[in-house]
Amino acid sequence: MEEITDLVNNININGDSYKKNRIQVSNTKKPLFFYVGLAKRYMQQYNEVELSALGMAISTVVSVAEILKNNGFAVEKKIMTSTVEIKDEMRGRIITKAKLEIVLGKTDKFEELMAAAAEARAGDDDGQV
Repeated sequence: MEEITDLVNNININGDSYKKNRIQVSNTKKPLFFYVGLAKRYMQQYNEVELSALGMAISTVVSVAEILKNNGFAVEKKIMTSTVEIKDEMRGRIITKAKLEIVLGKTDKFEELMAAAAEARAGDDDGQV
């Protein structure tokens, strides 16, 4: 019981293990452009966003980052690769998976591009019957 109490007391909620601006991307749960829009909102709020993925979702993270970069919304600050060990509950063994983390920051034109996109959406809404 003391071990559990020690573990709970040692959890650092404000530290590196819990980041408010981190998006953990899945390649099956949400569509690609959901993550693009979410990353834009996070960058508005926090000035930067960390996209994180394991295994097969890595290609989704790369696509999201490239879309944001190619459209002028983001610039890449840091790319980190690693491997993590995850226990496979079905088979009861440990699996090693690749992990990719990409930190993106706002470009100088970010606010201008977001305003233009909002204006375009408002114009589309006004013209419909």
